[in-house]
Amino acid sequence: MLAFADLSEQQILALAITNEEEDGRIYQAFARRLEPDYPASARLFVAMAEEEAGHRSRLYALYREKFGEFLPLIRRQDVSGFLKRKPVWLTTNLSLDTIRAEAEAMEAEAQTFYRRAAEGARDVGVRQLLVELAEAEGQHESLAQRLGKELLPEDVRSAEDATAHQRFVLTYVQPGLAGLMDGSVSTLAPVFAAAFATQDNWSTFLVALAAAVGAGISMGLTEALSDDGKLSGRGSPVIRGWACGLMTAIGGLGHALPYLIPTTWPNGFWIATGIAIAIVAVELWAIAWIRWKYMDTPFLKAVFQIVVGGTLVLLTGILFGSA
Repeated sequence: MLAFADLSEQQILALAITNEEEDGRIYQAFARRLEPDYPASARLFVAMAEEEAGHRSRLYALYREKFGEFLPLIRRQDVSGFLKRKPVWLTTNLSLDTIRAEAEAMEAEAQTFYRRAAEGARDVGVRQLLVELAEAEGQHESLAQRLGKELLPEDVRSAEDATAHQRFVLTYVQPGLAGLMDGSVSTLAPVFAAAFATQDNWSTFLVALAAAVGAGISMGLTEALSDDGKLSGRGSPVIRGWACGLMTAIGGLGHALPYLIPTTWPNGFWIATGIAIAIVAVELWAIAWIRWKYMDTPFLKAVFQIVVGGTLVLLTGILFGSA
């Protein structure tokens, strides 16, 4: 790879032209990704792509004036320490806030590049243009901020943020909560039934592990196959399936891990069972809090539904295990 300090002015200009073209395409990809749900933000990124096209035109005009029509092939991956960009295909899974943050990072990196390039430029015209572009990328009222005031007034931005929050809840929170509830509550009966029936920690752990993993696989597949998200707006079925499956497994494994304590320890069974019951209490309170925080369920109602229901399932497992 070439060192940035060893680049000639011709190579720096060629690299800047490539950078502006690629950044413009990234902004266009952002706009395409956001258009269905966030049209105002999509227009913002279209305008930013047009601004990048203007920068490229200025750079290319200066390049032709200084070096002619031949543009050498030099890419960002050929230069050590040069700006790196994530693959555009990753934008399909980026949230609105992440895309906004990515655009801000791109502006900051471009500003740094132009300032470094201007410091090494000997030609007055080249240095002047690079300094102007650095200022355009990094001025206090940046392009994104200026366009945001025009295209994203406070009410529009608030509406898009609300839509993004709703999408986050539908894609991650709701499936994850369903999985956590299933993993934490539905596995209580078989785990504690096995515990009190055998009073053997290792056997209980194996039952709990099988229940947690099996429930995770089942819930994950059920969520992923139940809805492709196109009509409901719930997002990627793969993401929802993973969120639901992992949280189901985590919910089941929480009260399984204490049974790794050997039964041979003094009161090993009762110590493990006591810790497991304490973990169940934490799991149930966590579920109630998530329902209150993200699902608009009154906190006391959420506590009553989850804690009372979980306690009944727990007692059912103990009752059958002790029979």
